[in-house]
Amino acid sequence: MKLSVIIVSYKVPYFLEQTLLSAQRAAQRVPTELIVVDNNSQDGTEELVQTRFPDVKLHVNRQNTGFAKANNQGLAWATGQYILFLNPDTAVQEDTFERVVAFLEAHPKAGGVGVHMIDGTGAF
Repeated sequence: MKLSVIIVSYKVPYFLEQTLLSAQRAAQRVPTELIVVDNNSQDGTEELVQTRFPDVKLHVNRQNTGFAKANNQGLAWATGQYILFLNPDTAVQEDTFERVVAFLEAHPKAGGVGVHMIDGTGAF
């Protein structure tokens, strides 16, 4: 696996759905696994991921373990050469994963990458 995308979710099913839709499109260009760690949302998130995104690796905590611990749980389950921590209210462009992986492979000494982020109005 080239890229593991870890998304920690807590009571944001609408945003998570949009994030997963955009991530699935971006994942068509790079071998990618999508991992969702849900922090006991109890709002239909578990069912949403299971039914709409059956290829997503879902791990449901039965208590809210917090953002950092949930990210570490996702990291422990990841099998990718590269790891991307993605917030559940984020949409990525179709070429985002491809461009990030290409950059990392062209710069093997790089330890991390930050991407250009814009808000819903297109402002940096």
